[in-house]
Amino acid sequence: MQHHTTVGIIGGGPAGLLLARLLHNHGIDCVVLESRERDYVEQRQRAGILEQGTVDVLRSCGAGERLDREGLVHDGIELRWNRRSHRVDFPALTGGRRVWVYAQTEVVKDLIALQLADGAPLLFGAHVHAVEGADTDRPVVRYRHEGREKTLSCDYVIGCDGFHGVTRSAFPEQARRTYERVYPFSWLGILADVAPSCEELIYAHSPRGFALHSMRSPEVSRLYLQVPNGTDPADWSDERIWDELEARFAVDGDWKLERGPVTSKAVLPMRSFVTEPMRWGRVLLAGDAAHIVPPTGAKGLNLAAADVIVLARALAHLKETGSTALLDAYSDTCLRRVWRAEHFSWFMTTTLHTDPAQSDFDTRLQISQLDRIAASPHAAAELAENYAGLEIG
Repeated sequence: MQHHTTVGIIGGGPAGLLLARLLHNHGIDCVVLESRERDYVEQRQRAGILEQGTVDVLRSCGAGERLDREGLVHDGIELRWNRRSHRVDFPALTGGRRVWVYAQTEVVKDLIALQLADGAPLLFGAHVHAVEGADTDRPVVRYRHEGREKTLSCDYVIGCDGFHGVTRSAFPEQARRTYERVYPFSWLGILADVAPSCEELIYAHSPRGFALHSMRSPEVSRLYLQVPNGTDPADWSDERIWDELEARFAVDGDWKLERGPVTSKAVLPMRSFVTEPMRWGRVLLAGDAAHIVPPTGAKGLNLAAADVIVLARALAHLKETGSTALLDAYSDTCLRRVWRAEHFSWFMTTTLHTDPAQSDFDTRLQISQLDRIAASPHAAAELAENYAGLEIG
């Protein structure tokens, strides 16, 4: 059985769903194919920080109601090192830009609800196994859904199917180049049923390793510890985790880390990855299918959103004018922002983490950089502008 659509979107995560919503609002038909079932998609834990630009677009496309009601507005972050702290004030340094704490799971729920209510087809359990004809004017997606093999012909195919997805393989191997860095440490992340011990995120540099205090809601804390690659979460008792977090967050003053029941533990590897170009023929990549950043800079979800915002504008421009100029520029436009985000994420990661092989000299360079951010409005502004999000496009 074969159907046709203007835009075939592979992947029903935040990138694919946001793209579908933006296309729907432009009157461009599309179909979203997601390999997992709805319950899984709505429960997988991922990012929790939204840049100003991401929030603006979610609002404008009709997905901001619950975000505005339940999201936590943050005007800065706190850096800690050598038992001292420094707050970076985002609005004061960026002309008013800020960030929101609103979990990716909630963004996905909001977009799914909109899509199922009045959007284009969204098929769960649709297992895509091939994208063919990228260099033709009608590429084809082959997938299995409800026990039947099906094909979807498209004017354009958009791969929002993540690092392990199939879309990237539609590019000839000789036509793409990848850049990668694997970091020599991971994060042990926990969710805990306890009110956050801070009003804004805390990024802590420590001789014992990095730690991050975040939150999911006023009642749920999200915390991370730098751990060696290959760490088994089962080796870390709740008490050991809280003790280590307390040691790494130590600061002069009366601040206290609140403890509570740990409801989940997971180890997240740290890596950087970029594939170029992000378009081949009529197949285009967006989000994790094209690039991955370590989570230290809170860029992953926001980079995916930026990709599809640029892409939706380009497809709308094509519909309105018949011009492919913006589509032809898509890869270069996105990659400029991608590499800026890769650099910022690398900067945050290497400044705040303790590399197992680093020397005392390396540590002193880290401390010097943190001291510089605390002392220089220019250095602080560079951090704030990148963290709160650069202009899209």
